[in-house]
Amino acid sequence: MDSIAKQHAALVDDIAQTVAMSPNLSLDELNLVAQQKISQLNNRANADFCGLSSTQMQNWLYAPLHELIDVTINTPNDLSSSPVMRYLALILDEAMLQGGSFKATVRGNLPAKLVKQASELLPEFAVAKFETVPSISEYMGSNEDKFNALHYTRILAELAGIIYRKSGAFHVKKSAQKQYAEQGLQAFFLPMLSAAVKQYNWAYFDSWSDKVDLRMFWVFMLWRLQSHGSVNRLCQEVALAFPALLDQLPVEEYFSPEQLLNSLIKTRFIERFLQFWGFVTVNPKSLFYSEDSSIKAVNVQPLFGESFVFTV
Repeated sequence: MDSIAKQHAALVDDIAQTVAMSPNLSLDELNLVAQQKISQLNNRANADFCGLSSTQMQNWLYAPLHELIDVTINTPNDLSSSPVMRYLALILDEAMLQGGSFKATVRGNLPAKLVKQASELLPEFAVAKFETVPSISEYMGSNEDKFNALHYTRILAELAGIIYRKSGAFHVKKSAQKQYAEQGLQAFFLPMLSAAVKQYNWAYFDSWSDKVDLRMFWVFMLWRLQSHGSVNRLCQEVALAFPALLDQLPVEEYFSPEQLLNSLIKTRFIERFLQFWGFVTVNPKSLFYSEDSSIKAVNVQPLFGESFVFTV
């Protein structure tokens, strides 16, 4: 707030100086001068935004995927390293084998047969290196309720309008069946990604406050993580760029707002977004137990660079 007030005061002083030097300006001319100066201010690099301008940041916070500037989102040719996309393929293939739908469990979940197939895929993913305890792994389970990455995928597929549940069965929409037949799994990469960052509730799997919504900062966080690979440094940059986030966090006896924000970013953004998608892998020990901002707890996977190209 102090920064904004200072910028506003400086802008008013600048316009007042222009009026003093050119007292004969018409109202239209004065409006044009004001617009030009505001545009210059909005397009000026901001150190708190790691050099981004206010205009760039506004675009990254609010624009839909196809209108983002200074970043290109590509659909990779090979999605076999992405847990989310591989699980989606299992769901689609099972439905296509049965005429476009398959029966759900009594609780409305994916059938045990499909859950078993998804669990068996873990050794094919880079994250398998750190998922060595099956009983607590998010990439395998005896049913969908105990298999977070698969449950996440099913939710995204529903949000993206690819599948729906009706009369005790999961159905693949007719339009999605046609897309899958003609374009393959690549047809759903962008719709699934959009659902993940625009619709899905990132607080779904944890018990922390759902008032802190990190989704709108996902492009900025991607950019910073791709720049240096340090999760702790990323957390510091987010706190500097968006200090209001700290005010939204509950007061805790044992954790500072900064520590709570760090935990949210590490869990919701790193582990249950980027890693679920196969963009990165993380060592849990270095992720949560090191506060050294120079340590790179994240291992960026090829799929990250193939999917997101920044030109900042």
